[in-house]
Amino acid sequence: MNQFEIIESRVAQVRVTLASQELDAFIVPHDDEHLGEYIPAHAERLDWITGFNGSAGLAIILAQRAALFIDGRYTVQARMQAPAALFEFLHLNEDPHVQWLAEQLPSGARVGFDARLHSLAWYQNAKAVLADRGIELVRVKQNPIDLHWTDRPVPTKTPVILYSEELAGQSSQAKRELLASDLRKRGLDAVLLTQAEPINWLLNLRGRDVERLPVVLGFAVLYANTSMDFFVDTDKIDCIAFTRHVGQDVSVYPIDKLGDVLRRIGEDQQKVLADPNTANAWTQLIMEEAGAILVAGQDPTMLPKACKNGIELAGMRAAHLRDGVAVTRFLAWLDRLVASGEYQGVDEGTLADQLEAFRHEQDHYVEPSFDTISALGPNAAMCHYRHTNGVPRAFGQDSIYLVDSGAQYLDGTTDITRTVKIGEVSEEHKAMFTRVLQGHIALDQARFPRGTAGIQLDVLARMPLWQAGYNYDHGTGHGVGHFLSVHEGPQRIAPKGSLVALQPGMVLSNEPGYYREDAFGIRCENLVIVTEQEPRGELPMLGFERLTYVPFDTRLIDRSLLSQDEFRWINDYHVEVFRRLSPLLEGEDLAWLEQATSLI
Repeated sequence: MNQFEIIESRVAQVRVTLASQELDAFIVPHDDEHLGEYIPAHAERLDWITGFNGSAGLAIILAQRAALFIDGRYTVQARMQAPAALFEFLHLNEDPHVQWLAEQLPSGARVGFDARLHSLAWYQNAKAVLADRGIELVRVKQNPIDLHWTDRPVPTKTPVILYSEELAGQSSQAKRELLASDLRKRGLDAVLLTQAEPINWLLNLRGRDVERLPVVLGFAVLYANTSMDFFVDTDKIDCIAFTRHVGQDVSVYPIDKLGDVLRRIGEDQQKVLADPNTANAWTQLIMEEAGAILVAGQDPTMLPKACKNGIELAGMRAAHLRDGVAVTRFLAWLDRLVASGEYQGVDEGTLADQLEAFRHEQDHYVEPSFDTISALGPNAAMCHYRHTNGVPRAFGQDSIYLVDSGAQYLDGTTDITRTVKIGEVSEEHKAMFTRVLQGHIALDQARFPRGTAGIQLDVLARMPLWQAGYNYDHGTGHGVGHFLSVHEGPQRIAPKGSLVALQPGMVLSNEPGYYREDAFGIRCENLVIVTEQEPRGELPMLGFERLTYVPFDTRLIDRSLLSQDEFRWINDYHVEVFRRLSPLLEGEDLAWLEQATSLI
């Protein structure tokens, strides 16, 4: 069977199951039980039922129709991967899926969902919206996709990594006491933790359960007396070494015991903090139905995890220096490739592989922190382009190349984007690149008082584009974890979203861009640390310390658009790039760096 026939057969199988359960529709999110951004292969249910493998989306299967909801990043990809004869394509944000579903079904209809794959907040809202139309939201006992996914990948059995205090900077016991003391102050008995990154941070663990995200998957309950129940695949843990690592007050259970413990908590009528937006509905409903008092609130690990300690920041700086060497060697290699004219057989995939090869040579390298966006010419206009979703574009026919990539090192996580000249560029290319770089510079130089949120700084990166009548349709900065997720909250720099104030120790990206469909894309990205600034005036101020040191391509700059301060920033940045990287490079790579960082 071809791909269309395979998807058609799968949808038909699921419809048979829905009919047997008297369900009129079933909702398939791109989520696993932990509701994180990255999910393991055995949880890719949306891909299985639609063929679409983007990082965000949702499908609804009805008796005679089906719909796939995706956002603007994946419009082109979804139409390439999911059969248009089977699925309607709708916008994830502009066409709210629950409201859409309510309009498709008559009163008395029954909609199935897997409570493990949706947040409690989603459940409460969806239940209310559908009830207004007389439609019932039904928890299924077993996901109908799982019933038919016969070749489903097996979860990994890779052993847990006991992440040392020398790298983490703080013991698990100290972290747990910090959070438990806050629970006691608030009169709470426990907190439910369901996402992988907070649990791994709290226990000083890492793992290999998910590609690009170095975590072990599990659930946890932390109690006000600092004890903790940890639910995990016990085959991955050496219990003696684990107890020595985390301390005596952490009990390990198989994941299938989670429901029993949550019911016991409910029966004891404990007061439990849980985040209705990040914890799945199944865990919270079990406790609540057994008698627990749920207190809605943000996961308390988020802020202390985001505000990295001195050891974590030292690791991030060291990781970025090594990463700067790898990326600089790649850019030097790329320029030599262009100069040689000998690029027969080279394509976007070849380029991505070469970049990773340079990273492999660096100490403490583990894996990419996300799938490299290696985009030539018009492909760069798709912000989250993946060359693996089709035939990689051949090298040698375009003017500019965008590469957005990152790495997981044992001591830190990196993320960097460079847009470089690989052919003849137009004045338009230069003008747009310069405006994007100007926005990057403006944000990099920002000074702001405590209490300022990223939403208040976003305009700085957009202003040079706005003044010329342009914009970009994505956030300007996301948080970055320490050998954890390359996308970390609660900090963010964007026109809407998080109102959490930026605090010292937070790591964020600075990545304005510009994209012209079917033509080209431009992005300039460094990572920065929020730091306290030298006192000046009446207020203590915060600002940014750069982590990323790799040359920007000055051949793409329209100098007529730059102010004197912008000239000075570019030259000062490149002087610092050369100072840091030159002792670590040699030969042709060092010669290239000297040329690439020369004054403009």
